[in-house]
Parts: sequence; structure tokens; C-alpha cells
Amino acid sequence: MRVLFLHVDYLEYEVKEKALKGVPDVPSSKRHGRIEEALVCFISAEKRDEANPASTARAAAATVADVAGQLHTKRTVLYPYAHLSSSLAAPGPAQELMASLEKELVARGFDVHASPFGYYKSFRVAVKGHPLSELSREIVAEATAEGREELSTAVKAEAKLVSHWHILEPNGAVHHLSIQDGRVSGFHFEGHDRLRRFATYEMAKSRAAKEEPPHVRLMRELELVDYEPGSDPGNLRYYPKGRLIKGLLEDFVTERLREYGTMEVECPVMYDFEHPALKSYLDRFPARQYVVQTPNKRAFLRFSACFGQFLIMKDMVISYKQLPLSLYEMTRYSFRAEQRGEVAGLRRLRAFTMPDCHALVSDVGMAKEELMVRFEVAWNLLQDCGLSIPDDFEVGVRVTKAFWDANKDFVAAYAKRWGKPILVEMWSEQFFYFVMKYEWNFVDANDKAAALTTDQIDTENAERFGITFADEAGVKRHPLILHLSPSGAVERVLYALLEKAAAATKAGQTPMLPMWLAPTQVRIVPVRGDQLAYARSLLDRLPDVRADLDDSDDTLAKKIRTAEKEWIPYIVVVGKKEIESGNLNVRVRETKEQTEMSVDALQKQIVAKTKGLPFRPLAEPALLSARPIFRG
Repeated sequence: MRVLFLHVDYLEYEVKEKALKGVPDVPSSKRHGRIEEALVCFISAEKRDEANPASTARAAAATVADVAGQLHTKRTVLYPYAHLSSSLAAPGPAQELMASLEKELVARGFDVHASPFGYYKSFRVAVKGHPLSELSREIVAEATAEGREELSTAVKAEAKLVSHWHILEPNGAVHHLSIQDGRVSGFHFEGHDRLRRFATYEMAKSRAAKEEPPHVRLMRELELVDYEPGSDPGNLRYYPKGRLIKGLLEDFVTERLREYGTMEVECPVMYDFEHPALKSYLDRFPARQYVVQTPNKRAFLRFSACFGQFLIMKDMVISYKQLPLSLYEMTRYSFRAEQRGEVAGLRRLRAFTMPDCHALVSDVGMAKEELMVRFEVAWNLLQDCGLSIPDDFEVGVRVTKAFWDANKDFVAAYAKRWGKPILVEMWSEQFFYFVMKYEWNFVDANDKAAALTTDQIDTENAERFGITFADEAGVKRHPLILHLSPSGAVERVLYALLEKAAAATKAGQTPMLPMWLAPTQVRIVPVRGDQLAYARSLLDRLPDVRADLDDSDDTLAKKIRTAEKEWIPYIVVVGKKEIESGNLNVRVRETKEQTEMSVDALQKQIVAKTKGLPFRPLAEPALLSARPIFRG
């Protein structure tokens, strides 16, 4: 459905003649209408709306109510208008949809005037002319070809889920939490303000983004990432510098997981809805799917690497001697049809890059041991990404009461290893496929939390997918499965780094990226044009360093300001003195110092700081004059 909203002083129309033969006659008393001080909704019902007119009507009513609320009006006009779309619904379903929308709005307390359907009409309109007086919306119901909402049992359960919340301290003390009037009580949060904000966010279960997160401005100003107007919301474009950072993070996570001992695989991005094991798993996973109709079958785009790896594991011959055994994939991409209002910058996306590592373990004892091995892998990985562990994160642990009762000492030991209080959500029964899950959450300036690292103990899917191993007696058994994403979505690592930089700026500190992720590590700035040749020769003397050259005609001061706005770690000024001495005048962003050093010393310092971390060359030409501006 497509809707054009006009906030009007008045709309006046007159019915002329039938546009559709089958529509009923309009009595003379209703052939003319005038409505004043109203929100007029010009509506085109579309072919896709026919699959689920009731759901579309509900979605449209919610949108109309939202727009009308902003305009402080309860008077609306529904005006059928076929000219907003080239893919119109058939007259019958379109008329049904308009009638359903009218009923929905009346039920919401609106004064609704519906102009006749299926007639040519002349009309005059006076639009108010304020910023909200002309709006357009595209409304799509979340529906399947069968005409029902595509929500798994797990998503529905999550919406109804009653949770019991606690704070678990490193010393094992447990505090029951409650929330009243938007405030969390039950624990003394002094010194743990971010944990209080995290608990409030989780307990309120409000994911919608009401303000733009600070990192969005930074990702665009630095020419890293941007919204893609030609795609679905939550699908982003990466400019060269952003792609460089993302690629380095992907390389790094993969290297660390290979060191951990996993085996890398690659799986399809599209799966059959009717596959028995997948159909069952979909109902146990709290995610909304992207639905695709292929020439042969109805399919969905993967929302994780789980089922692809499970289908591989099903066909493997495994002995207890090989456990724990893990597979890994860096998914490019995973897809989740997140709800409107939740999609925001890099924090919450509909298409994202997820490193997924699944380990088979024999029992709960081995699961707990392996969970802590992977804990250390994730701890070191995020620290080397430039995030401070545990200071930059708050932990959420989700458990069934049965798991808590049987493994309370393990959960307490986990909190002790983390080193500060954690939030525990406890369920009376098992709603999902896991009995325990932990998440390391970054809490941003808007008090929204995003999970990066996560691991889970899955008790269902080995049996669901037919995954077995031979135990010591040669008997086939179903293992448990651990679900690790050591960094979370790669996009969220960049989100956390930029949010951290935004917070540093607000605190009066210098924002910067880790040295190994800086798109340019050294900017060479000649004082005058006749020093350009010498400055260019320095590029070849900085191997394994991303060095570029400002060869513009700008003043020295402006060149330095440009480099500082790009967060360049080292700015090298080359003038007559530097050419004669052979030493460099270096401005160090991290310390705000200005020092002299040789080219070799600078190169060795950068290589030492990035030792053991992935390297890629510059993503753009070394000369600034050869670079395009991606965001003018």
C-alpha cells in the first residue's frame, strides 16, 4: 500500500462517473463532500496487499494514527487514489482493504470520512503548508504467501515472555530486580550506572531508536559507511575506508578462530522453508525472516550460520575422541527482518556479517569447560580490537530455572571471572533451544544496548537435525551444541568503536581508531609545493604502513586540520629543515605530542604497535588529489 498524506484546511470533491462497472451506485446525497481541518489519506492498494489485507489494514491504521498524532487531529479522509502505484490490487481486495482500514480507524476513535471507491471524482484541496503537511508512506505487512504473519513460535513467546531479573555479583550474591515507573530497584547501582541503564533497557524490552546514535554522524563524516537508499533499510553501503576496516576485522576474527582450533566452512544464504528440520528450528529461533519465492519453492534468507553448519554436521562421522569439535563461517551476509524503528546505523541491521562458530560437546560438563575456553578467546579478541574488557561492556546471562538450580556455581564462577556484577534473566521454562546464553553488551549514548560477543548451550538442535557421535561404548548419542560469535556482528564492533570515540569527544578527549584499523596511519604533509617530490619519496620508505600524501594546494594549517578531522594517528610535516636533516617532524594524535624521528624509527614504531594483527594496504590512492569525495 502507498499513501500520500495531506494535512488540509479543507478537501472538497464531487463524484462524476463510474471508473469500475461493478461498483454500487452512489446516492445523490453522497455525490458531493467537503471535509475541513482533516488528515487526507490518498491511498493506492497494491497487488502484494492481497496476500494479507487484514494485516495490511492494521499496519496502515497504525501509520495513519502515528501521522495524525503528530498533527493533533482525529479527523481523517480515506480517498482511493490509483495513481501512486503501477502494481494495483484487484478491485475486490482493494475495496475490502479500504473497508478494513476504515473499521480499524473507527475502532481507534477516529472520525473517518471514506470517499466513494471506483468512481472518477473532481476535487479541490487546500494544504496547510507546514513541514508535516505533505508526507508519503509505503506500508508493507509482514506476511507470507499464505496470508499469515511470518512470526516464529519463539518470537511470539518472546513477546509474551515473563522474566525474573537478578543482579549476580562476583562474590555470588544474588539481588532480585523489579521495575516501577521506569526505574529499576533491588540493587544498589552506585558505581554501576551503565549496568543500571542496561538493566532498564533489557527489562523494558524497548528496542526502537528514538534518536540517531552518535556513531551515525561519525561513520558518514569519516566516509566509512552510509545508508543505501536503493535497498531495504538496514542494508548499508561501505566506502573504501569503511570496507578496509570491515575487511581487517573479518580477517582478524577468522585468524583468532583458526588459532582456537575451528574448521572454516561456507554455506548457502538461502534455505527451504519446508525442510523438516529447518521448519522446526525456525519456530524455535527469535528472529523475523526475509521470505523469498524461488522458481521451485518458498525459501528464506539465513539469519545465522547455524543450520548450514548443522546440516554439514549431520552428515559427519564423529567419535567422542574428536569432541569438542567446531565449525566456523564468517557469514556475508545474515539477514533478519528487524522491525521499523529498531534499525539504526551500525547497531541494528537487516543484513549483517556474523562470525558463527558452533562446537559439538558430549554433555553439560564439557559444555561448561569449553564455554570458558571460548570466553578467553573472545576476551582477548575484543581487547585487541581496541575495546576495554570488562569496562566497555555489561553482561546479560539468560538461563532456565532448571539450569540455574543445577549449575548455580558455574554461573557464579562466570560472574567472578567477569569481575563485576552481571544481569541475569531467568525463565521458569525453556522457551528457546538454549538453556543458557550470555551476551556482552555495549551501552551507547542513547541508553540502547547492542550485544557483541555471545555463546549459548543448545540442548535441542542436535536431535532436531540428526547430529550424532559415537560414545565410549560405540553407542550413538546426540551432542550438545555451543553457539559462539566471538565478536558479534562485525558491524557492531565498528559501531562500538565509533560510539566509544563519540563518548571520548564529549569528555574532551581525542577520538581515534586503533592503529591497525586506521585507514591512513601516516599522513605526509609538505609545507610547500617544491618539497612535494621529497615528500613523495617517503611513501616508498614506509613499507607495511598505510601512508598517504596531501599534495593539495591548501595551506599547511588547513592540511593539518584535514588530517586531524580524518583521525590520522601520525601527521608528518616535511619542510626545508626536515629535508636537510633527514628527520621527520611528527605530530602524534594519541599523545598530542610533536616530536622528531627518523623514517625508519616511525616505520618500526607503527609495525611494533600492529604486530600480530592483520594488515591491508591503503584502500584509496596515496595522493589525496587522486581521491574522489564520497560524501559531498
